[in-house]
Amino acid sequence: MLLGISGSLRKEATNRKLIRAAAALYGTDYTEADLNLPLYDGDLETEHGVPAAVATLATQIAQAEAVIIATPEYNQSLSGVLKNALDWVSRTDGAPWRNKPVAIMAAAAGRAGGARATYALRLAMVPFRPRISAGPELLLAASAQQFDDTGMLTNDLALKTLTEAMDTLRHEARSQF
Repeated sequence: MLLGISGSLRKEATNRKLIRAAAALYGTDYTEADLNLPLYDGDLETEHGVPAAVATLATQIAQAEAVIIATPEYNQSLSGVLKNALDWVSRTDGAPWRNKPVAIMAAAAGRAGGARATYALRLAMVPFRPRISAGPELLLAASAQQFDDTGMLTNDLALKTLTEAMDTLRHEARSQF
């Protein structure tokens, strides 16, 4: 199973469309994570434990063959929604990210296509010790113009890059480590 994580909560977010396009190219069962989680609060955790939605996310990560993360760029970094999810999952048992093949990509309105967000995401992921794919890196600029009305990616160069990225991730996921 492939797990897709969009750093945006919007139903029609271009990052959500991007992970769906990537999943179709990857070619296996696909599940999309729900990052609609409470803000991390140590007092909340102490009083009630890890929320069920966070435990579900950690289980999805642990059970996935590979993970695709697509993040928007908000104020030159990854989204707060995505960072919050990473913080919560870090509080679960079992190190679900350890050695997990992960592809990072971004869809953003700006000309850089989310380059700073993906860099910040890589830094945030380091403590978890996943196997982050070296690429090719997909940074989709002017993302609102890159999909048709059905959500299909229309940029030929981006589609070629995404295909190669998913081939690389699939190879990484299915190789012995």
